[in-house]
This record gives sequence, C-alpha cells and structure tokens, in this order.
Amino acid sequence: MRLRPHRRNLVVWSHSSCPPGRYRAPRSARTRRIRVWIRTGALLAVVGLVRAARAVQPYWRPLLPGVALTAGGIVMRGGAGGAILLPGLMLLLAAPLMPGGSKADRMRRSELERELAGYSTPRQRHDLEAILDQYPDDVTCELRDILASQSMTSAETRFPGLGRR
Repeated sequence: MRLRPHRRNLVVWSHSSCPPGRYRAPRSARTRRIRVWIRTGALLAVVGLVRAARAVQPYWRPLLPGVALTAGGIVMRGGAGGAILLPGLMLLLAAPLMPGGSKADRMRRSELERELAGYSTPRQRHDLEAILDQYPDDVTCELRDILASQSMTSAETRFPGLGRR
C-alpha cells in the first residue's frame, strides 16, 4: 500500500456550502451590536460634519475637506495616501488666505436671498431672468448666483419618478 499524496491545490468554490462553524467562528450578537453602534456613530459624525460645514463662514469652508484629506493621507502613507495628502494640505493653506466678507455683507446677502425667494413660480423666475438679461453680467452676478442656488434646492429639480416628499 502506498500513502496518498496531499492535495495542495484544493479550491473551495462556494463558501455557503461549508458549515458556518467549521472554517470560521460564527459572529456573536455582541459583535453585531458593536458593528451597528460603530456604523450609527459614523453616520452621526458625518451628519454633524455636514451641519458644521454649513454653519461655518464661507471662507473657512475649505478647512473641513482639507482636514479630512490630510488625515486620510497621513493614515494611508502609501500610494493613494500621497495622492490625497497634497490636495488636503493645499486646502488647509488656502482657507486662511481667502478673503472674508464683513457681517454687513452677509446680512445684506441673506436679506437679498429672502427677497429673491419670493419669486417661487417658474413664470415669476422667467420674468426676473428676462429683466436681469437687460443688464451686464458683472452687475447681476450676485443675483444670478443666488437664483441658481435656490433653483437647485427647489422642488422642480427632483428626480422624475421618485414622487413627492
């Protein structure tokens, strides 16, 4: 009698056919609970960062992505880390160098946004845009910017087929 040779190139095509406890330990309820808590915490952190980015003054807004990209670049020091480290550092350096507006400018712009929000129907917006077309772009650029940002958040730009909220 001869000894059987060891089979070294054994391939498992489907992991689902294996019993769950044989090759890996089944996950306990505690592990699942911890993962749920980690995912929930990460989601809440992202929501908090988005809210913080909205509350920050406009010239400090590049600071948040700069911190995120720089931290990611430091953590992943390899190939992809170097690719995101440099843009992160550039955003960190650009944030304090951006010119800021005064409080009066911000108050004037928020009042202008409230006034322009009164033009809510498409017909009213079309009439306002026809009036703005009579003036040069350098005079009406702020109004056009506000109108463009308001139209992006309006209900008419939602995806078709998703229904109303």
